[in-house]
Amino acid sequence: MTSSDERQPSSRRRLFWLAAFIVVLFAIYSGGWFYLADRVRSEADKAVATLNKNGVEAGCANLQVSGYPLSFTVSCDNLAYEDDARNIAASAGSFSAVAQIIQPLSPVANLRGPLRTSVPDMMPLWIDWDNLQANFKLWWPLPRQISLQAEGLSGQTDPADDTDPVQLFSAGKATGQLQPNGADIDYVGSFGDLEIDPEAIGGRVLPALDASGDLTLKNGSALIGTQVKSLRGQAIEIRNLDLSSGTARITVSGSLSVDAEGLVNADLMIKLKDPKAVAAILGDAIPEQKNQIEQGFSALAVLGNEPSMPLKVVKGKASLGFIPLGKIKPVE
Repeated sequence: MTSSDERQPSSRRRLFWLAAFIVVLFAIYSGGWFYLADRVRSEADKAVATLNKNGVEAGCANLQVSGYPLSFTVSCDNLAYEDDARNIAASAGSFSAVAQIIQPLSPVANLRGPLRTSVPDMMPLWIDWDNLQANFKLWWPLPRQISLQAEGLSGQTDPADDTDPVQLFSAGKATGQLQPNGADIDYVGSFGDLEIDPEAIGGRVLPALDASGDLTLKNGSALIGTQVKSLRGQAIEIRNLDLSSGTARITVSGSLSVDAEGLVNADLMIKLKDPKAVAAILGDAIPEQKNQIEQGFSALAVLGNEPSMPLKVVKGKASLGFIPLGKIKPVE
């Protein structure tokens, strides 16, 4: 027998064992995929059942788990939440979350509108969008990062209510990112082309606005999963809060907190760009105070085109530089 004849059976054996190994590996993977799919369904049903025991009706209608074999997709036709005891209700359109096999801890979720909400002491709202996407970087016990991107946002009072709907706002785009930072939670976000309907603010007129924010909620990680009923004891560090329209711009930085008695304390720095343009916007928005606004900002204009001033609040007593502004009532 030649050496080539001896090698052929050996090569066939190696191919057979390789094929067998691949089949076994694929079978293990398939079993794991379908086991996880069943766990997702059962845990979702368990979570809904737990909520329902507490007097809440929640649902993810027609829950489906799909995407086998290259991805893992969880979807449902609509989301709903109703708490009769607190008179709170919310619903939204279809939901889907997709995680690729190569990035199982980085799912991407999409939610279709409208979001309809009803809470005490507020008119029912109808919020819609062209596209809303969330990106997650999952970890334990908290996600490492949650990012939201929305396009074509709009809001109005719910047309299903008895009264005619009131247009509230529209925005071309909005983004937000939450990230744990030790015991705190960092937030970075922005929106562009925000237009607030005059009918929503008593006929007052505001131009299209752009804004961005970079801040930290102190001890925010401990607040996740708890039902915060009061602002007392909460604190925020503002690295940058920027609001602009055309050449007018207001930038705020500093710290803000509420003590156990509900008294506000703040140490903020306010920077204006083009004070005359800022005064014109405020004058149109608050016409009954237009003369006082113009006089005050005329005085600021002598400090240049980008004046800065400290805003301090100590136990509810506010002052802008050396000018007392009055007292802020305790908050709940």
